[in-house]
Amino acid sequence: MSPDMADTGQAQDGKLPPGVSSVLAVLLSSAVVLDSDDRVLSSSAAAREFGLIEGDRLVVGELLALARQVRRDGTPREGEIDIMTSRFNGRATSFAVRVAPLGPAVGDGGLILLLAEDQTESRRVDEVRRDFVANISHELKTPVGALTLLAETVEEAADDPEAVLRFAGRMRQEASRLTDLVQDLIMLSRIQAAEPVPDPNPVVLDDVIAEAVDRCRMKATARGISLEVSGERNISILGDEDLLVTALRNLLENAVAYSPDKTRVLITTRQASSWTAEISVSDQGIGIPERDRERIFERFYRVDPARSRATGGTGLGLAIVKHVTAAHGGNVAVWSQEGAGSTFTLRLPLRPRRSPVKGTDHAPARTGHATARSVREAVK
Repeated sequence: MSPDMADTGQAQDGKLPPGVSSVLAVLLSSAVVLDSDDRVLSSSAAAREFGLIEGDRLVVGELLALARQVRRDGTPREGEIDIMTSRFNGRATSFAVRVAPLGPAVGDGGLILLLAEDQTESRRVDEVRRDFVANISHELKTPVGALTLLAETVEEAADDPEAVLRFAGRMRQEASRLTDLVQDLIMLSRIQAAEPVPDPNPVVLDDVIAEAVDRCRMKATARGISLEVSGERNISILGDEDLLVTALRNLLENAVAYSPDKTRVLITTRQASSWTAEISVSDQGIGIPERDRERIFERFYRVDPARSRATGGTGLGLAIVKHVTAAHGGNVAVWSQEGAGSTFTLRLPLRPRRSPVKGTDHAPARTGHATARSVREAVK
């Protein structure tokens, strides 16, 4: 049988029941029908995309073994299998698999239907959900427990005014940490639905940067870190200024927290295309390991848990950055090198000034590591 025949579901010997090919053609999951010689009579597009079949053969040994067992005894089987697929550059893909006879025939002449549902994303979501519950419990328990102990200590030191003042200051710090965490959770719950900003207004990025820098200047100055602004001026977008200030402030606070003393953080703006603006924040800090870069925007994910908690962060800053940017129709990218620092780039749609003339506008320019590196050169 030719590959084309296998794709279209037309069995050479006509054994494929009517309508099966039409059903498989609309399935989003991977589906394969095998004949008595283990040849592929029909398959869905997803099965080919994942690389489960080649020509008219099923090339995954675990699936083929299941199909042969079902053909022998007619008993449907199901399970979970991790398969190295071509779709994700050889990374393992998790499938929920069900194999059953297609029709009443059992034995050497039976047709077999194999369904494989990709559940990699659902597993990742479940893992993030479990991590969130565990992390939020820990993050809330730490300041609450500290406040309880400090309150007991203050009671015991009631006759020592200096001790009372010292522990009261610690209580304020823990209460402030708890307040920040609750406020970040409230903000994240507002914006994580990835819905557009409901009432966007004209926002000048110069104003956003000035406000964010002003809020971070005290922490930066305390460690001798300079916050420097450069790039194009008077770039305007549509959005929520308070949300954008919060996102940029989170990036600046991260840059300050993870940079050595007496270094500098550079904030750069530019118009990347006819309808895209960019704000980049570059530091000379410790950098982010490659294995962590895909997960740093998850809630409470910490590259270095001990150091992160020492800096007093809530672990929600980059998640807020991601969702604020998405709510404005943009995205955030990161370039980083361990020991050399990081560059975070917010890409946001420009404020439309007039209707574009057909044929004169262009798609946004692709920006990535080259842009990040050019910004980093200015930092060094």
